[in-house]
Amino acid sequence: MNAPARVSMSARLSAFALAAAVRLRAAARANELTLVAVAVVVGVLAGLGVAAMTLLVDVAHVVIYGIPFDVRLSAAARVSPVAAFAALPVGGFAVGLIDHWRRARKLPRAVDPIEANALRGGRMAMSESLLVCAQTVISNGSGASVGLESGYAQIGGAIASRIGLALRLRRQDLRLLVGCGAGGAIAAAFGAPLTGAFYASELIIGAYSLANAGPIFAAALAATLTTKALLGAPYVIVAPPVAPLAVGDHFILVGLGLIAAALGVGAMRAAAQLERGFVATRAPSWARPILGGLILAAMALYTPQVLGAGHGAIGLDFSAKLSAATLATLLALKLSASLVSLASGFRGGLFFASLFAGALLGKLYAIGVAAALPGLALDPTACIMAGMGTLSVAVVGGPLTMTFLVLESTGNLGVAGGVLAASIATSLAVRATFGYSFTTWRLHLRGETIRGGQDVGWIRELTVGKLMVAAPPTVPVSASLREFRDAHPLGSAHVVVAVDDAGRYAGLVQTAEAHVATLDHGDDGGSVAALARLPQTRLHPDLDVRAALAVFDSAQADTLAVVDRQSEIVVGTLSEAFTARRYALEADRAARSVLGGD
Repeated sequence: MNAPARVSMSARLSAFALAAAVRLRAAARANELTLVAVAVVVGVLAGLGVAAMTLLVDVAHVVIYGIPFDVRLSAAARVSPVAAFAALPVGGFAVGLIDHWRRARKLPRAVDPIEANALRGGRMAMSESLLVCAQTVISNGSGASVGLESGYAQIGGAIASRIGLALRLRRQDLRLLVGCGAGGAIAAAFGAPLTGAFYASELIIGAYSLANAGPIFAAALAATLTTKALLGAPYVIVAPPVAPLAVGDHFILVGLGLIAAALGVGAMRAAAQLERGFVATRAPSWARPILGGLILAAMALYTPQVLGAGHGAIGLDFSAKLSAATLATLLALKLSASLVSLASGFRGGLFFASLFAGALLGKLYAIGVAAALPGLALDPTACIMAGMGTLSVAVVGGPLTMTFLVLESTGNLGVAGGVLAASIATSLAVRATFGYSFTTWRLHLRGETIRGGQDVGWIRELTVGKLMVAAPPTVPVSASLREFRDAHPLGSAHVVVAVDDAGRYAGLVQTAEAHVATLDHGDDGGSVAALARLPQTRLHPDLDVRAALAVFDSAQADTLAVVDRQSEIVVGTLSEAFTARRYALEADRAARSVLGGD
């Protein structure tokens, strides 16, 4: 085949691919079934990501700690001190080095799926997400007390976002697809499609909608089947049969939920204090994970259960006869190890760590209930499952997510009902006393104010700079009233902005007010400075619409000047009526997208 023929064939293939992409994009935007098909692809890719990350970590544990391939690190009888004191600091150094390299290259911080959906309309960068996944694999692979689930959700959400951006999906469809990717990854991790689906709705998208159910459940099921076909669910939980719960048992479990809420809030606050403690050491940021690794290695000498996510340990402790003192010690060590890991700079999640700590709490609670109320025949397994669900709700959020995890683990609807009651109590207590999950709390410490995946990014994107009328009429503040009338007759402008000689804002002049003033024969009426109103009140282009409405309300003004924040030069004007109308319009559009409307 000659060169022109090859070029022609290449051009035809490119044109065909472009046309196919355009048709797929149009179908995905207009047809719900096509969006479901895209969600299935996202789910399969998320499942592949989960399988790949899990395999890498399992191999690392076998090579580093010398454990059998079918034994979890946290379930090992003991670990070599040499391995622990070598692997954890070296892993910490690798994680810190990646962060140092990122900052030196001035690369942006990675955005997780919750932040992406809340503030960025579902936009996630693949390169930054891959860095997060690499750090998560290194952290868990070296034995840090964190789970892979945050990395799973990160890669699932990033894949979904990349596909959605390539298809140029609408904002609400892109947010939905990110929920499909992250939820599918969690479903694959636990072998629990219902759990993953509700994780997507509760935590990533921030709302339940019948219109979203098809793509979400399709992605969760596709991801679960993909991972199971390759190596099985990494974090599957198998619970023994549970005795039916009586009515009074629900109230006992609600008490456990309130204790879990207090423990979860305390742990989240302690995480911030520990992070400040590591900063106070004045060690370079890249060296802090090394220090954290040394602390974790010392803990591992007491028990390997503090290492990794804790999946092996939870299976080990489920049926083991442990004293209250042992349970309390293990609970304190596991929470401390997880918080030290994250505070020092290791990457990972607290989802499974909170499940393991919750199981210990539930078992400890069952011992306490049996001692205080010996006549109450409450199944300890019910307390364990409720402890897992409630502490996870306190730390991660999502009462329905955790309830369905218990349901899919036990197959017992009665126990799931008791866990739901306890989880709702936990959720209400945390919201009333704290208001954040661990993810949103860490965002709050960085200055963000989001409480979940609900879409509030449109508020920040709808800025004064986008709403204002640029280049408004101006008048020198030193000009006379007669000059003002000549330059701005009635009907020309409602408000004129007064500026000083340098063009800086000096107040607002009502045109009608200037024209009703009486001028004596031959008198210029003095300067317009006497009529300038609100000289100290102004808007800035970077303010969002809600902040602008608050300024309008405080100033009791119909129109305000928009002033550059640095130079104080007037760049526009904005009216309250137009601002309120646009805010109402965008809020209605956002509400309709949540409910599945167009």
